[in-house]
Amino acid sequence: MCIDISYRRGMVNRGVRLAFHENPQDPTGPDGSEGRAPRGPSTSGFALSDSHIRVEVVVPARGSWSGCVEVIPIIESSAILPRFGCGQPIERAAPTERLAHWRKSVPHIVTDHDGLRTVIAQSAEDLGALRIFDPDFPERVVVAAGAPWFMTVFGRDSLLAAWSALIIDPELALGVLQTLGRFQGKDIDPAHEEEPGRILHEMRFGDAPSLSLGGGSIYYGTADATPLFVMLLGELRRWGIGGDQVEELMPNMDRAMEWIQDFGDVDGDGYVEYHRTTDRGLANQGWKDSWDGVRYADGRVAKAPIALCEVQAYVYAAYLARSRFASEAGQDDVVEKYQAKAAALKASFNRDFWLEDRQWFAIGLDQDKAPIDSLTSNIGHCLWTGIVDDDKAQAVARHLLSDEMFSGWGVRTLATSMGGYNPVSYHCGSVWPHDSAIVAAGLARYGFEEGAQRLVLSLFDAAMAQGGRLPELFSGLGRDIVGVPVGYPTSCSPQAWSAASPLLCLRTLLRLEPRVPQGKAWLAPIIPEEIGSLRVEGIPLAGARVDVQVDHGVVEVSGLPSHIELLRSPRHPLTPL
Repeated sequence: MCIDISYRRGMVNRGVRLAFHENPQDPTGPDGSEGRAPRGPSTSGFALSDSHIRVEVVVPARGSWSGCVEVIPIIESSAILPRFGCGQPIERAAPTERLAHWRKSVPHIVTDHDGLRTVIAQSAEDLGALRIFDPDFPERVVVAAGAPWFMTVFGRDSLLAAWSALIIDPELALGVLQTLGRFQGKDIDPAHEEEPGRILHEMRFGDAPSLSLGGGSIYYGTADATPLFVMLLGELRRWGIGGDQVEELMPNMDRAMEWIQDFGDVDGDGYVEYHRTTDRGLANQGWKDSWDGVRYADGRVAKAPIALCEVQAYVYAAYLARSRFASEAGQDDVVEKYQAKAAALKASFNRDFWLEDRQWFAIGLDQDKAPIDSLTSNIGHCLWTGIVDDDKAQAVARHLLSDEMFSGWGVRTLATSMGGYNPVSYHCGSVWPHDSAIVAAGLARYGFEEGAQRLVLSLFDAAMAQGGRLPELFSGLGRDIVGVPVGYPTSCSPQAWSAASPLLCLRTLLRLEPRVPQGKAWLAPIIPEEIGSLRVEGIPLAGARVDVQVDHGVVEVSGLPSHIELLRSPRHPLTPL
């Protein structure tokens, strides 16, 4: 027996079929006699009306009865067959089998620190649950942005989440790159902000396109996903993962580089700016993409075109990644080209974005090329990529860890001293775990070990105060004011890059920087005393599984391929190759 429920809106025809199955298992009585059997599905045990189905079941003493309900989507009058049917054990379901395989492949954490162990386990579980698969390429795994609002592919979110999760699953990064490369922009379409080489911002399926940005199935309005695509592809190569599949993505990488130089930098000033081409698109197209997410210090909202500081940092890293590919291929002219671009961008960035009187970088340059002078967490992303000159790094770190930026649970998106600060806003004073994890990685890269440790431990504390899980964001109210993180009402939980944040923190504490094509891997752990001993078993690296044991400063490594030289020191932050 089944019920079909459908609706039509314009040209869209959607529906759902509810199929009910009755499976009596033990129609006998407790003494082995025939007993009174439950009525079968074709009897009056099921009563159907316009609004509901009523099931009447008679179960003998110690007997049993089972039933099953299948929920089957209907698209344009065609039912989508379920991956497994009623009566089949749930353990045989494709999603269940995939999750079981994921759990087995995730590195094992052994530590005396209950918080670290709990949070890492929860992060791995949440990432596993958020993975989605392309029906046309079921072997490709990507990650949905977050539940319940964004169970679909987002460019920036997927790329940053996959980067953070490299320490447990590089295959996720490969699937994300393949999927985003498949839908890379080809045409100039202002309505959807599509441009050749551009990486999408979001993708919607089913009836959702009519409700999404730009009114289509894919919307491309983001300034940072394209350089992040190149960054992640370069990082995957540095981990020695992907092989031929990475090579197959190199044309996508070159198209992304063309977008950066031709469409991203429309006015030719060397910076990638954004300015939406449709009034249905995003006014702000960095990760702080709310309408008021980019402000001056006095609280005024900046207007596009805007060149964000972290976008330039990503572009810098993309130039270096492309030059590394060229170096491996022996293309000296291409190496020289992108090394020169990286050097020029770094020099101009440290000149034009630096606010000498305030000792921090502007969040961006406005339509008049004037600095947007607020103090924000975005500058921590600049540390992460290495674009910050060494003589400015200490001042940046000091501001990021100041009382006006550090809440005790993480780094605020906007300093308390800035106009427009609101601790319960979306992007103007709240704390985003992925943002703080990137800041911690940047601090560690420049040698600010205590600051990185302090920030990482605060995120673990915040997670433990919220059941072991980090939500999309939470309030920027200080830990000295409120003893627990104050939640944001509509925060996704779980959310992909927040779930991946503790994994990036784990990598930061290990200070693991592989360069497999060069036959090197840097490892210089900075495990805080609060954590004590730590063992990570099964880190995927260069086709092998590597174990790292850190016990009160003593570091042991096993499983590292013989062709990889282990350097027990931190990689210099400003070393491009």
